[in-house]
Amino acid sequence: MAQKFRMPHTLTLLFLLMVAALVATWIIPQGQFQTEVTEAGQTLVLPGTYETVEERDLMSPWQLFTAIPRAFADAQNIIFFLFIVGGVIAVIRASGAIDALLGGLLKSAGSRPSLLMFAVIFVFALTSSAMGASAEYIPFVLILVALCRALKMDAMVAVGMVVAGYGIGYGMASFNPYTVVIAQDIADVPTYSGWLPKLLLLVPFVLIGVHHVWSYARKVQKDPEASLLIGVEPPDLGETSGDYPRMTGRHLLILMGFIAALGTAVYGISEWGWYLTELGAAFVILGIAAAFIGKVSPTETAQRFVKGASELTETALLVGIARGIALIMEDGQILHSIVHAFSLPLSAVGPEIAAVGMLGIQSVLNFFVPSGSGQAFVTMPLMAPLGDIVGVSRQVSVLAFQFGDGFANMLVPTNAVLMGILGMAAIPYDRWFRFCFPLFLKLFAAAALVLVVTVMFGIG
Repeated sequence: MAQKFRMPHTLTLLFLLMVAALVATWIIPQGQFQTEVTEAGQTLVLPGTYETVEERDLMSPWQLFTAIPRAFADAQNIIFFLFIVGGVIAVIRASGAIDALLGGLLKSAGSRPSLLMFAVIFVFALTSSAMGASAEYIPFVLILVALCRALKMDAMVAVGMVVAGYGIGYGMASFNPYTVVIAQDIADVPTYSGWLPKLLLLVPFVLIGVHHVWSYARKVQKDPEASLLIGVEPPDLGETSGDYPRMTGRHLLILMGFIAALGTAVYGISEWGWYLTELGAAFVILGIAAAFIGKVSPTETAQRFVKGASELTETALLVGIARGIALIMEDGQILHSIVHAFSLPLSAVGPEIAAVGMLGIQSVLNFFVPSGSGQAFVTMPLMAPLGDIVGVSRQVSVLAFQFGDGFANMLVPTNAVLMGILGMAAIPYDRWFRFCFPLFLKLFAAAALVLVVTVMFGIG
């Protein structure tokens, strides 16, 4: 009897994608656009300057393996941030503050989980839309997993809330400095223009996300066998009894410190140019303060931190390998060739189809360039003037970029933040794809409708 096919481990799948990327560098023509460096130090592609490389430089299999340690070095900020978050969350849990919070949430939201779900997704989406938050949500993953487990739902629901909020927020961004500001500047449209319609559209798109996650959650509550995570070992969240501790002043002080650490980091990101290094430092301070306030001994603090960090080793490996896929394509000089090939068909269709085509192209390109700002610098210099030719306004070109970048963020395995979140919740990528791909299609269809209507009525 033939053995039933089993999807390989996520780490194996990502390595196979690295191999596929290497093979692609042997097949796809190597080419480059000319570039210029902006005053901010970003590399900007110049449209109409694409040329293939005359002497093809084939990458060797050896470079596949050297790309792995290089990728880990390149992704070190998010890898070390994950270790810090895992350790600090374990220390906070030792203080009893998280279990007390879970008990309070269960009492207030146990009978209305759909309202809690809307609140979580909407707040995450609004924060991403306004400030470009993404990795900042990682500390919430294990807390939401524990909450969903207590509500007789699985980890997929918890991650669905986080990633749907993050992806929809990026797709419908109004003030996101990493995507909106850069893309509008490149397209030469006023900064933050069109923010009000996008802010109003955020609610219906959030409702699409809430409906998808809540529909799945109800199925799992009614029949645990309907879970997509059957047979998957859940993350170790420590011993959790049905009796949650009462919220004390110490617990409340620790949770307020958690909020203060996040708030300080978010402010620092927007005002002082902070990112994961400073965010990690804020969490280290939080962990020390939580141990002191919660009367956790120094020895137990160290033991809890090491255990919490060690449990994210697999997650760190996933993040590093995911970065390796894009690194190989960059080394193989095929990223610009792919962008050039995708842009050519748009000049032969009408503006409505071209706008939807831009959305599709940006979605696909997110696999190759998962960074929102990086994708803006690579694609917007091409898409903005191309939109002029096919009758698509530059504001719509920016909107198509936002939709494609944001919604594909929820799906592409080259997105280090996504792989970090999935790793924390112990969700294999193939199971996540089965859950998220239908949501991506719903959001894609809604976005395509918005683009068509916008072009037809000359909005923007």
